[in-house]
Amino acid sequence: MGLKTYFEETYDELVNKVSWPTWSELQSSAIIVMVASVIIAIAVVLMDVTLGINSSDKMAWKGVLGLFYSMFK
Repeated sequence: MGLKTYFEETYDELVNKVSWPTWSELQSSAIIVMVASVIIAIAVVLMDVTLGINSSDKMAWKGVLGLFYSMFK
């Protein structure tokens, strides 16, 4: 299979065989993704606040975000 055949078959697949969503389906899916992202972000913040130790000690656990930020310092 040559490169030209690959691109021809790829184009054919995308144009003729793929079932693309309508604009309203795409919008509703995007809203679902945004709502789920906000819910997950809130859950992560709550876990970070709950599990984090706010201490002046530099080696103390400072929660999930503290661990993440300390990896890049």
